Amino acid sequence: MAEVEICEQLKNAVLNVDKESAKDAVEKGLNEGIDPMKMIETGFALGMAMVGDEFEEGRRFLPQLMLSAALMTEEVDKLQDHIVGKGEKAEKAGTIVLGAVEGDVHDIGKNIVKIFLNANGYEVHDLGRDVLLPQFIEKATELNADIIATSALMTSTMQGQAKIEEMLEEQGLKGKIKTMIGGAPCTDHWAERIGADAYAENASDALYKANQIMGL
Repeated sequence: MAEVEICEQLKNAVLNVDKESAKDAVEKGLNEGIDPMKMIETGFALGMAMVGDEFEEGRRFLPQLMLSAALMTEEVDKLQDHIVGKGEKAEKAGTIVLGAVEGDVHDIGKNIVKIFLNANGYEVHDLGRDVLLPQFIEKATELNADIIATSALMTSTMQGQAKIEEMLEEQGLKGKIKTMIGGAPCTDHWAERIGADAYAENASDALYKANQIMGL
């Protein structure tokens, strides 16, 4: 099967919560040498984004959302083993503290970003979801991290990203610890408005922006 067909099958498997189809597509993709990160981003992640849109529009319910997320997580875990094996670098690219901001329990996109960054040499410390804002700065300071990366999937939680910038400024850490933001309602304009160093639209863009920040 061609790469496009494999990714289409993965996307539909997430939409239809079809475990057998997802498993079949993953096995075929790996056997045919398709880039696992490509399968994740243009297959699973695209399907999950569509599921998320339907949930927001009231066309899917929470149990359906959770089933799709569980299916994707299980299969992505299998792919991650292959990504790390191919993508590990001898030297660490940088240290990143990652998490979904306080009040936000959506973490699927964040988890995919973590996979991409890990696979390309970054040491990622994932604080999880619904993370208290001071914890980002405390952890970054403890680790002497290069970047704090936060996701916000709701307009109500985006303000947490702005608050982190204010906290960094108050503690004299602005510029010393770089910041990267992401999430459906976020934009380049929002990043500029709050003083974040970068906005990432998706996982591959997060890797690109992190590399830019680190001068790689």
